[in-house]
Amino acid sequence: MLPYWIVDAFTDRLFAGNPAAVVLPEKFPADALMQQIAAENNLSETAFAVPEGEDFRLRWFTPTVEVELCGHATLATAFVLAHQGRGAAFRFHTRSGLLTATVDGDVVSLDFPARRFAPAEMPAGLAEALGAVPLHVVQSADLIAVMADAATVAALKPDMARVKALPGGAVIVTAAGGEGVDMTSRYFAPGYGIDEDPVTGSLHTQVVPYWAEKLGRTELSCRQASARGGHMQCALRGDRVQMSGTAVLYASGRLRVPEH
Repeated sequence: MLPYWIVDAFTDRLFAGNPAAVVLPEKFPADALMQQIAAENNLSETAFAVPEGEDFRLRWFTPTVEVELCGHATLATAFVLAHQGRGAAFRFHTRSGLLTATVDGDVVSLDFPARRFAPAEMPAGLAEALGAVPLHVVQSADLIAVMADAATVAALKPDMARVKALPGGAVIVTAAGGEGVDMTSRYFAPGYGIDEDPVTGSLHTQVVPYWAEKLGRTELSCRQASARGGHMQCALRGDRVQMSGTAVLYASGRLRVPEH
């Protein structure tokens, strides 16, 4: 049996933010089993963290694929480790390099690599997929569609089949401002088995460099306008993005899975 927790990340209340499962085995199960566990959990991400010296090796799985980077499940992992009495500062070795997290009460601060952006051509079918016409698009790790205002972002009801058919199978939609914040975003990723990710750390590694340049400041308050919703404070520090948010424990238990 494997110990696991479910944490609502980037929120200060239950049933908001982005739920992530955290599994802390002594060693990694087989890849196929980790993917089965993630599919069974049916959350946007399930994180597996294994001790590696004084650090941890961290991997993340959606219900359908392993991913290169995930913010909210990293936040959830640090939150769980801290509340298990395993420290307040953590180093995670991942497919995206070294990530760090510090925990102060229910606030977790993450240090992630910034992902740069470049101008891009608007792909055919994007406006039809989103149900609105972007001002323009840029390419980072994902396609980023920039809208005229935050209200447009919040009101979107995209056609997921059309979004899945876009290059990469995912799109970030963002605009300046919105409900007392500097920027508002949403993330549609049916190509990764997630129609809409409620609150996404990796999204902010892409949009923070963009909005820092456009707004002329490096510290930004951010909202993700999904149905669950969530907030974080972000800062661009050279080639790194720092993200801070709160978390709430929803559940804990043990997974009754085959021997691994």
